[in-house]
Amino acid sequence: MSITAEPDLIAEEAGIEPAPAAPALAVPASAEPPRRGVLRNRDFRLLWAGETTSKFGSAITGVALPLVAVTVLDAGPLGMGVLTALSWVPWLVFGLPAGAWVDRWPRRTVMITCNASALVLLVSVPIVYWLGLLSMGYLLFVALASGIGAVFFSPAYGAYLPSLVDGEDLGEANAKLHGSAQVAFMGGSGVGGVIAAVFGAVGGILVDAITYLVAVVCLGSIRHREPRQVRSADAPRKTIRQDIADGIRFLVRDPYLRIIALCAGVENLLLSGALALLVVFLIKVVAIPAGFVGALLIADSLGGLAGALIANRVSRKLGTARALIVLAITTAPFGLLIPLTTDGFGMLFFAVGMGVPAAGMVACGIISGTFRMRYCPPQMQGRVSTSAMVIVYGSMPIGALIGGLLGSTLGITTGLWIMLGALAAAKWLRLIGPIKRSRDLPTEPAAAVPA
Repeated sequence: MSITAEPDLIAEEAGIEPAPAAPALAVPASAEPPRRGVLRNRDFRLLWAGETTSKFGSAITGVALPLVAVTVLDAGPLGMGVLTALSWVPWLVFGLPAGAWVDRWPRRTVMITCNASALVLLVSVPIVYWLGLLSMGYLLFVALASGIGAVFFSPAYGAYLPSLVDGEDLGEANAKLHGSAQVAFMGGSGVGGVIAAVFGAVGGILVDAITYLVAVVCLGSIRHREPRQVRSADAPRKTIRQDIADGIRFLVRDPYLRIIALCAGVENLLLSGALALLVVFLIKVVAIPAGFVGALLIADSLGGLAGALIANRVSRKLGTARALIVLAITTAPFGLLIPLTTDGFGMLFFAVGMGVPAAGMVACGIISGTFRMRYCPPQMQGRVSTSAMVIVYGSMPIGALIGGLLGSTLGITTGLWIMLGALAAAKWLRLIGPIKRSRDLPTEPAAAVPA
């Protein structure tokens, strides 16, 4: 199950009237998707290539880093929970100001800086290991510092894409980015397992560092420059605190954005708890070789690829709002097959339990991500996205710690049952608010927004 977050927030209060109807994000059933629109865009191709390469490396590290913790440093369920949590803690600390800063800074420059920082951090891990100085403390530091970079990269990336691609091509661009990311994750997970088996888990982290170098080169080669935002002469310059407040206010007052953020926050809390136990479960409960972990995790990427391929098709058939509900509710229960995994043919439970929910999560991520990019005004993109991400990603360290504690006290398998069962139930929260009453999500807010 990919950690593909869909930005969303607080449930609509009972008895409050819905906001006035806005023009719908309609995708007629008879409409054909754009044909190669974004592929003619050189700068998009560079962004696509750089991000796909980086995702390939990240998939390797997604296998290698937990294996370093478990096999090299002998980390247990609680240690894995802390390692996972520290990757997401920066969202709670820096998330809100990061969005306000990103809306003031050149987004492409922010992305290049974040990728370069990640490169340095990842190169340091094998160096420290070869010097005989690697410890769990250093691994936790790398996870924390990488998380800080992600806090700035994510809103910059989300705000930069709409300026690079025409509005009518956003759906196609998001589908291509998500689809290639899943292919990269699929290949990276398998390669990560092979590298771990042949060269040791630390070797995979070095490969990830090289992919970040490719991403930096691709971003640096993009010719497009964002237009500078011009304020009217009589408009007072706002402080960072005021910018943050504008983003929060826009998110909380909007009935669509807030319920999407609430659902994603709850779901990611539960998902991160399950993911914190996953590698420990496979190695210590199912007792599979460390090198085979990556091959099993390919099921997650296969499901994600399927989700990227069906997202626009299902949206045209059902409508974007209905697809967001149906895909989530029907795919999540398959995750309950994961705790049934055993050696041999019992691994099919793991493959299906990872792949089907991943398809639903990636498809929902494409739909909700495209909705936010079209719906939010350009000058608010960074602030609104990080306000949502603080909820979406800020819940993840809490979930990872809960998962680690459950695994340590009640047992790893029992912890998985609890987290995955609650995750399937949480999908029904999408029935709160106006989404269930609409066929399609709107394309613009009903009321004017601040600058």
